[in-house]
Amino acid sequence: MTDSRVDKLATNLQQVLSDQQVDMSHALGELTILIHSRDLLGIAETLRNHTDLAFDTLVDLCGVDYSEYTTNTHAGYKRGDKRFAVVYHLLSVKHNHRLRIRVFVDDNEFPMLDSVIYIWPSANWYEREAFDLFGIVFNNHPDLRRILTDYGFIGNPFRKDFPLSGHMEMQYDPEQKRVIYQPITIEPREITPYIIREEQYGKEET
Repeated sequence: MTDSRVDKLATNLQQVLSDQQVDMSHALGELTILIHSRDLLGIAETLRNHTDLAFDTLVDLCGVDYSEYTTNTHAGYKRGDKRFAVVYHLLSVKHNHRLRIRVFVDDNEFPMLDSVIYIWPSANWYEREAFDLFGIVFNNHPDLRRILTDYGFIGNPFRKDFPLSGHMEMQYDPEQKRVIYQPITIEPREITPYIIREEQYGKEET
């Protein structure tokens, strides 16, 4: 968006949302607003229904794990000890505006937010993906199941503390004639590349 259109959208957001938004930032031609988790549903309905905003489409939704983030602030907002956030990418077809919403989850041990599926139906699989990969629970989602990992998978692979090798491995057992799961057996090892050099490599030419 051009700067004038971004400024107009920012003005509309400030007027409509008033003091509900914690922070607003502008980067790469798009606005990002930061809101409290308790205000998510109310703000989402306003963004969709208000004629000056009309964000009728949820383009994407993703989780973020800030546990290894290098600073305790984001866009001037102090996160404190909040580890997880959910980011919503919205589109207004009517106004051709885009908006990003960031919501930090209050509870690190059991991260949970209200589902926005009844406001934007496209959130269905996106919320399942964030649940599967980050372990973020979406309250009132009608079918919150894993969507990318296999049945019986343990853990959430996009969390920063999830081991690169995983916890379990899957293989076919010829005796039981079925696929079985068992604890991972990969041992950490240092891999040294094998380099082939020419016979005269490093020798001075005569």
